[in-house]
Amino acid sequence: MNAEPVRTARLTLEPLAVHHATEMAEVLGDPALHTFIGGSPETPERLRDRYARLAAPPPPDRGESWLNWVIRLHAPDIGSDRLDDDPGSGSKGGSDSGSDPRAGGSDRLVGYVQATVAGDRATVAWVVGTPWQGRGIAGEAAVALVAWLRERGTTTIVATIHPDHTASSAVARRAGLTPTDGRVDGEVVWRSGQVRDRPPTTDRGSHEPWTVNGMDRVPRGPHGPWTRGRRGSHGPWTP
Repeated sequence: MNAEPVRTARLTLEPLAVHHATEMAEVLGDPALHTFIGGSPETPERLRDRYARLAAPPPPDRGESWLNWVIRLHAPDIGSDRLDDDPGSGSKGGSDSGSDPRAGGSDRLVGYVQATVAGDRATVAWVVGTPWQGRGIAGEAAVALVAWLRERGTTTIVATIHPDHTASSAVARRAGLTPTDGRVDGEVVWRSGQVRDRPPTTDRGSHEPWTVNGMDRVPRGPHGPWTRGRRGSHGPWTP
């Protein structure tokens, strides 16, 4: 399985590429974003190295697909006001900068999503940069990701979320996931679809040597690098 562009009303999920690193370093640059996902902001150079590794296929004996997308928000929504009743990515804190990176008339990157797929099961993660939180972007992206996976035969979707991360929990519910009694490194296992006997992946960066994954990773990053040190499904981020 390979990542493909996914469109929604306001967003395009673009397959991750090395050239996204410079802009994503800005998107993920707020230290407060990493409160729940772990890790810390990285330089464009370090992100380029990581993205190059993510672009490589996993070892054939793993039986997994590592899928990563960046979230592109289309104008004119870039400068829209926050939705106070929308939890967005749920990360704490905001930008102290005097300039608003949401301003301007062109499309721009605002976060990422990822999935580690093995058979009919996928572990997912999502993350949205601080300036764009509270506008439903994480939920819109997560819903699109889950729908895309289901169209390709995935029946079980799993994410792990810190019990205090209420915003990411809201995103998971919007995407059709429900909390279980399972725990991975203290995080609640959320699941959609058939319940399998196989436990959720605990190898945080299973598809990435780093493990600081996605970043908003509500999900620890199964293969990602972004999410909290591994919080993302393969490595990422999370809302």
